[in-house]
Amino acid sequence: MSTSSHGRDLSARLPEAAHRPKRILLTGATGFIGQRLQAALLRSDRQVSAVVRPASAGSPSLDAACQIILADLSDVDALASACVEADAVVYCAGTVRGRELDDFRAANIDGVAAAIEALNRASANTPFLLISSLAAAAPELSDYARSKYLGEEVLKENSRFPWSILRPPAVYGPGDTEMRPILEAARKGLVIRPGPPDQRLSLLHADDLAAAVLAWFEAWPACAGRTFSLDDGRPGGYDWPAIAAAAGGTGSRIVGVPRWLLNSVAETNLLLSRLFGYAPMLTPGKTRELTRTQWLCDNAAFSEATGWMPATLLEDGVRSLFDD
Repeated sequence: MSTSSHGRDLSARLPEAAHRPKRILLTGATGFIGQRLQAALLRSDRQVSAVVRPASAGSPSLDAACQIILADLSDVDALASACVEADAVVYCAGTVRGRELDDFRAANIDGVAAAIEALNRASANTPFLLISSLAAAAPELSDYARSKYLGEEVLKENSRFPWSILRPPAVYGPGDTEMRPILEAARKGLVIRPGPPDQRLSLLHADDLAAAVLAWFEAWPACAGRTFSLDDGRPGGYDWPAIAAAAGGTGSRIVGVPRWLLNSVAETNLLLSRLFGYAPMLTPGKTRELTRTQWLCDNAAFSEATGWMPATLLEDGVRSLFDD
């Protein structure tokens, strides 16, 4: 994918210092990926202002070096005040659990819209990076995927500032609660495969994603108005035997979960979540995501635009995750 004319025009008219934002406004800082972003941003000698819900004000996930801005994602006035002081905005907030589209709306759609309105008020030139998901490429599969897609569309249709979107695949690393159990079981010789036997998946270490954000700061004019997928650079991603091998399990046994069983568990979980009022992870929509034949990325366009290259293949990532 070639650099957009919008990106070239921005590069031509912006002073060199404007290419390297120092004061970063970050949403979703207390999440798994947000914590890795905090650390990477602070190591790069940037100032981080973290938008945090009042209920999470004392979260141990927040680095003491961050400036804390207590505000709900719906508080446009508070976000606009924060945007005035920012050189760039990184939207990393997101919801991954829910029964229906409305359960994902606050963070994945409406929060994006509020941040856009806030930045539109504050500045026409402050760059905005949306950390989305590869799931947005298939919005028909689930309410989660549709919410990520709609969040992207809100950004494209309403922004008056330069923006970029990153679509990572499954992300793993320290603090992850989704991939870690799968990798831990694989290290012990058991791989539970929810998808078809020929399923292939791209993966990405959280620190490589954080490094991609830092690379975007250095080259955002070349990325303006563009959507990028990211992966760890392994051509064609991983099949389940490759995941088992990378996890280091000896003589791993791969056990496929029948689609009917996965659907049955998902329907039961959905029903129980309605009865007991919790936000489910496994739903019929999530089953459709889990059983898709391919979730593959290609990071070539982003690498060309920024010079970023992933540093961690799965084997090394798993080793550092469990051996540290």
